[in-house]
Amino acid sequence: MITEEMVCIMCPLGCRLIVTKEDTGEIRVTGNKCPRGVEYGKQEMTEPLRILTSSVLVINGEIPLVSVKTTKPVPRRLLNEIMKLLKQTKVQAPVKAGEIIIENILNTGADIVATRNVERI
Repeated sequence: MITEEMVCIMCPLGCRLIVTKEDTGEIRVTGNKCPRGVEYGKQEMTEPLRILTSSVLVINGEIPLVSVKTTKPVPRRLLNEIMKLLKQTKVQAPVKAGEIIIENILNTGADIVATRNVERI
């Protein structure tokens, strides 16, 4: 049996959850004040997901970096690998907000997209 305490981030209440994974695989969540806490606790116990925000280098841009993010949450266990790829990534200016920088990063189904415009110099 594994028990973890966490704060739910699904709504403004910030409930303190106690999530228990039994040896049978059953997951119990207590401390939630809304049903979304149960969903969040189970997800955190099985495969935590996060939206990743970062930046990548821009060649010939008015600024040297463009901010980027994933289009949907990705497994937390892949964040370091994704960051390594982003560190190696360079894009040519101009870059438009919403432009896909990397499609389907590490087969997660999430794209890396620019979150701002960067004009060419």
